[in-house]
Amino acid sequence: MPFLSASLDRVAPSATVAITGLAQRLRAEGRDVIGLAAGEPDFDTPLHVREAAKDAIDAGRTRYTPVDGIPELKEAIARKFARENGLRYAPSEVTVGTGGKQVLYNALVATLNPGDEVVIPAPYWVSYPDMVRLAGGTPVIVPARAEDGWRITPEALEAAITPRTKWWIFNSPSNPTGAGYDEASLRALTAVVERHPHVWTLSDDMYEHLVYDGFAFRTPAAVAPALRDRTLTVNGVSKAYCMTGWRIGYAGGPETLVAAMRKLQSQSTSNPCSVSQWAALAALEGPQDFLAEHNRAFVRRRDMAVRALNAIPGVACPVPDGAFYVYPTIHGLIGRTSPAGAAITDDEAFATALLDEEGVAVVHGAAFGLSPAFRISYALADEALGEALARMTRFCGALR
Repeated sequence: MPFLSASLDRVAPSATVAITGLAQRLRAEGRDVIGLAAGEPDFDTPLHVREAAKDAIDAGRTRYTPVDGIPELKEAIARKFARENGLRYAPSEVTVGTGGKQVLYNALVATLNPGDEVVIPAPYWVSYPDMVRLAGGTPVIVPARAEDGWRITPEALEAAITPRTKWWIFNSPSNPTGAGYDEASLRALTAVVERHPHVWTLSDDMYEHLVYDGFAFRTPAAVAPALRDRTLTVNGVSKAYCMTGWRIGYAGGPETLVAAMRKLQSQSTSNPCSVSQWAALAALEGPQDFLAEHNRAFVRRRDMAVRALNAIPGVACPVPDGAFYVYPTIHGLIGRTSPAGAAITDDEAFATALLDEEGVAVVHGAAFGLSPAFRISYALADEALGEALARMTRFCGALR
């Protein structure tokens, strides 16, 4: 009898976590490595959030809390949804988890049965398909095209829906492409879902506040109120509030679904970190002026990356609407050989050779379901980003 669960055979380790860990190990060994793999802002957590955490510790708020969030945080999340998204949720329709990843996973495990399908646009965040598989479902991948700005079309979504479809996952701005859907594009997609009453929407809004060039963020349940009772709107404080390590995600949705997710969480992690919950409350309710300052830095870095990548023959990089990623394609580099003799047979070989020969860590496109391409995070200091792009340009220029 095998000792390990057969369900683990259906999934792979997170590529982004693995490559980030490899880069850290190489640096510890003395290698000069610049990491462009981690989706993590380089800015510190805002001061008022840190102070709120200290105050919570000093006040003794370090004990168990309700399973899926303290009432004060749930009420703040409900106010946030109303204020910023035009969505009305009672606290009983709000759940708080240990990061957005747990919230997504809870929703899938609480709802999927064998044979259920989940439609996932590609390029996708690396964890979506594997979470579906772990929950017993079947991911159905819908490829987007670079010429469409990495956005799927309503026709492609319609074609992917079957009687077995339970969810479709929507992520705007996207990880890994930074592509956003404007209101007209989103209305066209939600119109498809409205025609299929058995299909629910899982909206991952984690990059809501990281948008540029006047892009107006919209979320499906606000654009299509008819979908409100079959939509789970997921968000968190990790990216916009520079709180990746604090591990607080949240969602609003129908009370029956939220109750099922709470039941699941009660038998897994129980409550998220108590101190982090009070810090998240301060993040949502406190000053927001730092967001504009951070976004100005991200726009500068985005433009630096897009300009450098598009200047490399064989590479094409669309301009993203938000997040802090770019997703260039490398059709023109496949089949060539690196200066050290590595064959660039696919995007994973490209990423491996780039790390080995130039000390630049990126994530290969196959991990996101669409090749040949790669993802870089430009959420690092301008000088380090500039050096990484210079190394990448040198590496690509030396391919033969």
